[in-house]
Amino acid sequence: MGKISVLDCTLRDGGYINDWNFGERAIKDISRKVVRTGIEYFEIGFIKDVKYNPDRSIFSGNEDFSYIVGKKDNNVIYFGMADMNSPMPLEKLGKRVPEGFDGIRVIFKKNKIDEGYEYCKKAIEAGYITTAQLVGTYEYSDVELVETVKKFNKLDILGLSIVDTFGLIEKKDFLRMVSLIDHNLRDDIALCYHSHNNLQQAMGNASALVEQNLKRDIIIDACIFGMGRGAGNLNMELFVQYLNENYNKNYRVEPFLEIIDEYLNDIYRKEFWGYSLPYYLSAVNGCHPNYAKFFAEKGTLTVKAFKEILRTIPSGTKEIYKRESAEKIYIDFMENFEDDKECIDTLRTGFQGRDVLMIGSGSSVKNERQKIQDYIDKNNPITVSLNYIPDDIKVDYVFSCHMRRFRNIQDKEGVTKIITSNIRDAKKYDYKVNFSSYAADKIEIMDNSGVMFVKLLIDLGIPKVTLAGMDGYSTDNINNYINSGLEYGFSKEMLELRNKLIKENLHELSGNISIEYLTDSIYKQEER
Repeated sequence: MGKISVLDCTLRDGGYINDWNFGERAIKDISRKVVRTGIEYFEIGFIKDVKYNPDRSIFSGNEDFSYIVGKKDNNVIYFGMADMNSPMPLEKLGKRVPEGFDGIRVIFKKNKIDEGYEYCKKAIEAGYITTAQLVGTYEYSDVELVETVKKFNKLDILGLSIVDTFGLIEKKDFLRMVSLIDHNLRDDIALCYHSHNNLQQAMGNASALVEQNLKRDIIIDACIFGMGRGAGNLNMELFVQYLNENYNKNYRVEPFLEIIDEYLNDIYRKEFWGYSLPYYLSAVNGCHPNYAKFFAEKGTLTVKAFKEILRTIPSGTKEIYKRESAEKIYIDFMENFEDDKECIDTLRTGFQGRDVLMIGSGSSVKNERQKIQDYIDKNNPITVSLNYIPDDIKVDYVFSCHMRRFRNIQDKEGVTKIITSNIRDAKKYDYKVNFSSYAADKIEIMDNSGVMFVKLLIDLGIPKVTLAGMDGYSTDNINNYINSGLEYGFSKEMLELRNKLIKENLHELSGNISIEYLTDSIYKQEER
């Protein structure tokens, strides 16, 4: 049986979570703690042709590396990663020096095999220990995989890696790849594995690889606390414990736990990673996990709609995330045009000459229930709730622009239902209005029900609306606004941005309709 080794890539692959901004002190301390564990390989960050910032685990050369690491541990091989999408020119990096990087991991997609090969060749000539990382290995046919292996057999590389970029390789397919590579890879080259965990396959595949008892060396990548975009990566602390218990390894787990406690827990609380339904759906549809994050943050899509929107992303786009692409895909999907002229005319007649009370789902609806009921008793308004039907306040209408939330109320009787055209599968409703006609201008809040309904009231010619339960998003009452199940969860920054944009939109709309607040709301404009 060959040697089993572990490579830590927390500061590199985990950096997708926090834009590699761990902070100088943290990078230095994490580096010291990682080498104390006894692991064999340590990937400390990307090597890129950028201006160096010591707070980020991205390095522009060996001098930056030396500044962070200081005295190297002779028992560890220190790697940086070069990405063939924007490779660091090797002439700028220079030849290997004792105080700098020991090696370079070269990562490339199938369409850049030749570029990756040439970069590996030049890195080896410059003295660096080198590995070839086959991004999206599952995209290779068996023939393509064997041909690629034979191509890299010509180079003096340390290892060649299966890279499960979207975390979708199941064990039977993984072991087939392992067998193909093992039978064709030069005997002195290690077989490596870099996992992602969207289908929770990382630990199973890694342990299955070890259990093959291959004659060649194997190197397994892992991240402390599983830190990584989407559902994260193989958990280092779990995998080394597995190796300690089953393969007579003596890795120290405590430094990993200290890193989790002192640094990663704080990041995790701000920027979640781990298994979730959106990341599962992104994996089975072969999409970059950031699409799942983007769509899930909208909080509007049912599972069926979520799957449908991911399937609409064309090949070539779904593998490479771009925010502008995600925005266009979402807008196109939501703008399911509806000719609503007759519907609007009917609603205009029904609302004419009446006060309107719009009821959101903020906690103030319960806290100030009596105040709301007193207003209803005194003014006899048309009452319209947003995306839900209150238990203890009688409403005349419910307005819904959220596919998921409408599903919970569509079977309820005694309330007239107004929905928007993006709710494609709805059957039990009374009126459907065109989504794009009332969507907010900003993508972050384009489907905010409060803004949309106020815009609809303006279109109906209503001069005034009174708002209740429009409290605003906060970390304390987020569950009032997001149903459990599919959501990703808003970051603090996203909550603040949504609040800001909603407030600005309502203020702008108030030039066309009088907006009064019956209950407390952060959207209320300060009186001048």
